[in-house]
Amino acid sequence: MSTSYQQQLERIKNDTGFIAALDQSGGSTPKALRLYGVEESEYNNDDEMFAQVHEMRRRIMTCDCFDSGRVLGAILFEDTMDRQVNDKPTANYLWEDKNIVPFLKVDKGLAEQMDGVQVMKPIPTLDSLLDKAKNYPIFGTKMRSVIHTASASGIEKVVQQQFDVAKQILAKGLMPIVEPEVTINTADKAESETLLKAEILRNLERLDDGQQIMLKLTLPEEAGFYQDLVNHPKVLKVVALSGGYSREEACDKLAQNAGMIASFSRAFTEGLSKSQSDAEFSSTIDASIDKIYSASKG
Repeated sequence: MSTSYQQQLERIKNDTGFIAALDQSGGSTPKALRLYGVEESEYNNDDEMFAQVHEMRRRIMTCDCFDSGRVLGAILFEDTMDRQVNDKPTANYLWEDKNIVPFLKVDKGLAEQMDGVQVMKPIPTLDSLLDKAKNYPIFGTKMRSVIHTASASGIEKVVQQQFDVAKQILAKGLMPIVEPEVTINTADKAESETLLKAEILRNLERLDDGQQIMLKLTLPEEAGFYQDLVNHPKVLKVVALSGGYSREEACDKLAQNAGMIASFSRAFTEGLSKSQSDAEFSSTIDASIDKIYSASKG
């Protein structure tokens, strides 16, 4: 285990703060850019689109207020990892200059909906991507599936696939964030969460002693519902996704779930615009960081 991995592990385990999700990729990028004030007419292809989104992320990461006192980690996707911030690879900049722990999104998107869920598409290049990540100070990974209805068989498939991939990631010496998202507008959200928690607990028991994962879960209907996952010895940290809730709603819900911390994407960048002056941009992101940090402290 490398010195930096051990330091990162201690930081995630013991320090206060939240994880910024800066990992929109592929299909979600145009929406993220539109919210930031960049229209699709302003780029002609994927290269130009990703250059625009990297510029947005660079602006966030280099802000003085994006600091290790409140931000524990940041989730990147492969294109961001391959690019530079202040003449350094992005992950090196985050860890060496900011003391912020970098994670890498590794999934290739979602399969078509079946049995009330969307499992992940196969990730045939996962081993080589993980090897590449280890050339940088990447601590862990993130991968997302989606649960649309309270289908016991569907939820079992989602969690089994997540844990199978997590074991592959653990074998490479990286920390997996398992993210089985429950959609916030489903009529049977609470029932889905009951099935999901039982399935996660069952799969945690199958991990080897001494192995740990992280969980990224939709904020639950019932406050404190995931407390036994927060306290589980095989769970390093439970982080919450905003899932379409506004920042206000997401922070209110998070504050009711002791031990969970935020890993927000849209709710984190809400209100940022390309047209803002540096002072306006900094003030907006500082207010966002402050609100999410306070909610993450419970």
